Amino acid sequence: MKISDIAELLLLAALWGGSFLFMRIAAPVLGPVWLIEFRVLLAGLVLLPLLLRLNYLHQLRQNLVPLFVVGSINSAIPFLLLAFASVSLPAGFTSILNATAPLFGTIVAAVWLKERLTPTRMVGFGLGFAGVVILIGVPPIAATPTFLVAVLAGLLAALMYAIAAPYIKQNLADVPSLVVTTGSQLAAAVLLLPALPFTIPQQTPSFTVVIAVIALALLSTVLAYILYFRLIQNVGSTKALTVVKLAWQINSLSDQDVPIVSL
Repeated sequence: MKISDIAELLLLAALWGGSFLFMRIAAPVLGPVWLIEFRVLLAGLVLLPLLLRLNYLHQLRQNLVPLFVVGSINSAIPFLLLAFASVSLPAGFTSILNATAPLFGTIVAAVWLKERLTPTRMVGFGLGFAGVVILIGVPPIAATPTFLVAVLAGLLAALMYAIAAPYIKQNLADVPSLVVTTGSQLAAAVLLLPALPFTIPQQTPSFTVVIAVIALALLSTVLAYILYFRLIQNVGSTKALTVVKLAWQINSLSDQDVPIVSL
């Protein structure tokens, strides 16, 4: 990889690592569905004027179907699953679950893209995952039904990311990352609309919650996904997924003592 690709990987890891802090603040107040709707809709609307100014609207129309697929499996579904898990799981535990994304990604790439599944690659990802577990630690947790469902949600989110990455590589490789980011976020917003009337928040969001939502949309979504889709195009889906592991490591180091805030 080029030095610029490595720099983008590190920046993306920091942006995604911060997303869990923002979700821990906002999810208990807004609920997973409304939080993610605000996240993807705000991100899409912020990028739309830029997309129009650059005359990319025709590319958005030409790739409408794959953009809706990406909006579903790379944004709407995994975002909801992670927001749900962030409410129920102890601090840092979601990091372990999402560190499985590169492992899932290696297997998916081997089956789908026919990438060579070498022993060195598997050992490398396995050691990386073990490193995340050791770094974070596994606190004693009661295996309640709520906990088990949250764990399943986190693992499914990681699997969704692993499936989405090669799909993007195959179907949107020649599409500018701005178009993929804008189209997928707006598509995710449309897909979540039917669930909004059934999940109306019971609390009025505080200023802290509003700031967390804005940061989640602009930093952890707009900027992060532009970088992520660029990396998929430049270095491939498997290497791009390694950023997930870095993000969860950064998250675990920065917010293990941050409580869930409900204001």
